Parts: sequence; structure tokens; C-alpha cells
Amino acid sequence: MAAEDTKKVEAEPECQQETPVKEDEKAIVPVEPSRQEDDDSNSLLLTKPYVLDSEEELQEKEAPFRPLDVTQVVAKTPMDSRGFNRIRKFETLSSLNFDVNSLSGEPKDGFGDIQKSATEAFSVGKRFWEEIESGRIKLPSENRTSNESCPNSISLKGSVFREKGNIIVLPCGMTLGSHVTVVGRPREAHAEQDPKISLLKSGQYLMVSQFMMELQGLKTVDGEDPPRILHFNPRLKGDWSGKPVIEQNTCYRMQWGSAHRCEGWKSRADEETVDGQVKCEKWIRDDDDHSEETKSSWWLNRLIGRTKKVSFDWPYPFAEGKLFVLTLSAGLEGYHVNVDGRHITSFPYRTGFALEDATGLALNGDIDVNAVFAASLPSAHPSFAPQRHLEMKSWMQHNLIKSSHVVARFFVALHARKEVNIELKKEAEFFGDIVIVPYMDNYDLVVLKTVAICEYGVRTASAKYIMKCDDDTFVRVDAVLNEAKKVGDGKSLYVGNINYYHKPLRYGKWSVTYEEWPEEDYPPYANGPGYILSSDVADFIATEFEKHRLKLFKMEDVSMGMWVEQYNSTKRVEYVHSLKFCQFGCIEDYYTAHYQSPRQMLCMWNKLQLYGRPQCCNMR
Repeated sequence: MAAEDTKKVEAEPECQQETPVKEDEKAIVPVEPSRQEDDDSNSLLLTKPYVLDSEEELQEKEAPFRPLDVTQVVAKTPMDSRGFNRIRKFETLSSLNFDVNSLSGEPKDGFGDIQKSATEAFSVGKRFWEEIESGRIKLPSENRTSNESCPNSISLKGSVFREKGNIIVLPCGMTLGSHVTVVGRPREAHAEQDPKISLLKSGQYLMVSQFMMELQGLKTVDGEDPPRILHFNPRLKGDWSGKPVIEQNTCYRMQWGSAHRCEGWKSRADEETVDGQVKCEKWIRDDDDHSEETKSSWWLNRLIGRTKKVSFDWPYPFAEGKLFVLTLSAGLEGYHVNVDGRHITSFPYRTGFALEDATGLALNGDIDVNAVFAASLPSAHPSFAPQRHLEMKSWMQHNLIKSSHVVARFFVALHARKEVNIELKKEAEFFGDIVIVPYMDNYDLVVLKTVAICEYGVRTASAKYIMKCDDDTFVRVDAVLNEAKKVGDGKSLYVGNINYYHKPLRYGKWSVTYEEWPEEDYPPYANGPGYILSSDVADFIATEFEKHRLKLFKMEDVSMGMWVEQYNSTKRVEYVHSLKFCQFGCIEDYYTAHYQSPRQMLCMWNKLQLYGRPQCCNMR
């Protein structure tokens, strides 16, 4: 939960998940193999939701990173004890017990509406899972993924483009040399009382004309807003500067990078170029005093009598009501934008985003599109490696995980599409690192995955510590384990970036009603991207849930704070706060870094291996 951004001067368009269907989570559970053994080594169970592979990806010929027969991993060591034996017998389905029949009456205290939602979700999920297990559901004979065509070019008329939601789908992404051309016309400026690109006093209005062209990763995660791999935003009127500008940026899961603005000044000579092109070309600004009346003849007068080359400054490339032809091309180092045959701006590729991920181009705002053309597209379907696979190639390659001292698991609920669940089950059985929680996924019920993580960590993994983290969180496994060990053996703990005296937001997108949370303050709670629990706390949570005595709240991190506070009333819990469990992005010497794209994780892991110390790979 983030506080609302009060800076509206350079505010970006909203980049948030509107109605996400699922939130992939992981939990780290340092597993203590057996209390009777003399071995003091710990393991971490990392569990989290993930992006489902396609049928085609399930048929990859590479072996899974962690085979189902974990005996080869554990081998014949003193750690081959009761705890690891239980992990070896991997079960696809979570053993969390939720008795739907016992909740058929009125909701008990502490459950309310979310209890009704959970009961229904588990009831439907149970029926779905029974159908899957019975084999009655069959996948379509035609494999849509493998048969998906990769056209070399695509063209859409403006009317068809609008019918398709102002998006042109690029089935196989882009590649070096790919280009998209847009023929369009900016609309006349209109009055806005609350523009997102400027700051007004109450009662005032501003004339605004702007549009957004975005390369988006449409295949990244089902149910959430796609990443903006490139955000190109010409602001003809309405920008806070009072001048026409072009702003470019990237966005991944609500996190914008640093905006790059072209304001009419040519990039400095000492500034890095992109494939030899400057990042910003110069155009005639309003303060250059070249009026519209003289534009047609001014440049001719400059040429008369000249024998040498004359430099020429063009006007701002877009004008209200005037047709333009824009071409976006993919170079070796970045994107290049030409308008009416002239280079306007270049934007370097940023860490965490790749050309093959750009599977759609969207146009929105004050623009009428006449036609869209895409050409020189890749002819082969790329391998869309999901978040889970790339994490397995980054921080989940840590020695503590590879040696099974730390165990990683991905928790996922059931999908509304039955064929998706069949593929999910296949992948879970193939890789052996997915735990399916049998309820119908819903954003307000993410808290159920957290309970399942606690139950698995205690009863299946016999873990000493459990860490829950999100699927876009990069984890320094050794660092978080050391933080837990600092508390000392035998002590209950709750470690993370802890919020104290936070108040519910009563208005806006993340608002909470008084019926949902009547108190004025939340209990102390650790931010959801990553926190650690001791096993006794996790066992309390799982047990109370199965006895239907656990109060549920739609914000899972607040729920955890509420449960820990309840347990703390009977046994002292050590609260350990650290800002190094980073809530937004990445900071120096982080323990965890949030909102990291798959390729950022690979970059961070490579830096960790190369330099031996944590370094960020920010989108700058």
C-alpha cells in the first residue's frame, strides 16, 4: 500500500493493476531438518504465485531445474531426516484444510464478506479440481500457442484499429529493424479541470491536447496491466512547463522509471547518443518568435544567396488538426522516432525490457488514427519465459537453494479457464516447485495464499523460518536468513519493512470502508513484498485458520500484522524493522528489491556474482 503521490507537476499516466486476477507470491522458509539432529543448518522455503507456462513451453527439451525426484538433491546426508523426507514427497495440491460445510451458516466474527468470498472460492475450486483429477476436462486439440502465426507485417485501417480497442497486436513481438508507422491527426485542445500533466488551483481549467503511444508487453501476466516497454507522450498543450514537449518513459507494475523529456532543445554534444542519433532534436519554441505567418517563407529567405550548408530548425512535430506520419523503429541501442520523415527523438533500451516482449502497440488520448502499419517483424515465435523461470535462473540459483538448505515454492490458485488449470497441473507435476491452493483466484483473496504458505512451511517443509515474498521481488537469500538468525534460537520473530501507526485510506482506488476496517489505525505490519516469520507464528496462523478463528482482511500484509499481534498477546514476538526490505524498487545494500522485472533480476544476479555485493539494475 503506497501513500498517494502528491507531485502532480510531472505525474505519469496511471500505471497500476486495475483488477488483477492473481498475485504471485513466494515464501522463504528456512527449513530446520530435524530438531534431533546435530546439524544446525537452516533452509528457506520460497513460495509464490507465478505466470503460467504455455503448452508449448511445457514441451521444452531442457530438463527442469529441480527434478521431481528430490532424493538426488538431498542424497545421503545427515540432513536426510524427517523434515526433508516430507519435502521429497512433493504434493501438487496444498494440504490447507478449509471445510466449506462447516461455514454454511451465518459468517462468524472476523470473517464477514471475505469469509463468504473465501467459502465460495473454495467451493468452486474444489469442484474444478475434482474435474481435473477425473480427467473429464480435455485440452483443445489445436494448440493455439504453437500454431500462432508470426506475420512479417501487419496493417490496420483506423476504423479496425478502434474496433480492436486502439491496440495492434504484434504476436511475436519485435526484433532488430522492426518498425511501426502511425498515420494520425492530433485533436483540438479541450478544457480539463484536473489534468494529470499540470497543476491547477481549485476551480481552474486548462486547455489540453496530448496523446500516448505505448509498446506494451501483452503476454506478461494474465489479469494485470501490461508493462509499458516504451511510453511515448507528445504534449501539444497542457504540460506544466507551458511549452509543447515529448515525454518518454517505461513502467513495470506501477513503477515508472525516470522520465526523459524533449523540450525543444537539442541534446548536448557530450550526451550519449543512441545508434549515433541524439536523444532530442531541436525544434522552434514559442519563445523563438517565429510566428505561424512567417514559417512558410522564413526558411526560403535564409537560403537566398547562400552557397554553404544552412542549419534549419523545424517546428514542433505535431499540430492540432494536422495529419502526421510517425515511424517508430527498433535499433541496436534503442528506439528511434521519425515524424514526417525527420528524426525527432531516440530512447535507449532500459534494463528489464526486451524487444521480443513488445507484443502490442496502443494509442490513446487526443488523437484520431487513420492507419497503423508494422513491418520487419520476427518470423519465429520467441520463448516467452515466465517470471518464475527467469527467477530460477537468477537469485534462486543461490547455493543455499541448490543444496536444498533453502527450499523454493510457488503458490498459485485456480484460474476461471479450466484449460489453464490443466496446463497448470502439468507444469506443477513436471517441475515439482508449484503448490496449487484449490480456490478460485481473486485479488481480495490473496490472503489465502499467505495462509497456505504458512501451513506448507510448517507441516510439509518443517521450516524454522518462513519468508513470504511477491513474484517480482529479488531476494538475497543469505542476507535475509542472517537477519532471521540475529534474533536468536527459540524466539518468535517477525522481520521486514514494518509500518507503525498507518491509517486506512478511506478514499481513492485503495480505499477501505469502515465496515471492512472500523479502527483508525492498522496494527504494525511488514510490507507485503517480503517478510519473515518464525515457524511457531506460522503454525498459529494455519491452525487458527482451520479452526475458523482467524480474522481475514483483503490486504494480506495488514492481515499478517493483525495475526502476529494476536499471537504476540500470548507469546512475545520480536519485531525487526529494516528498510533494506525495499518496498518500492531497489536501494543500496538491499535485502529484497521489489517491482523487478525478470530481466532486471537476471542483471542483479549477474552483478551479485561478478562483484560479490548487491547492486541495482534500475530503469534509468
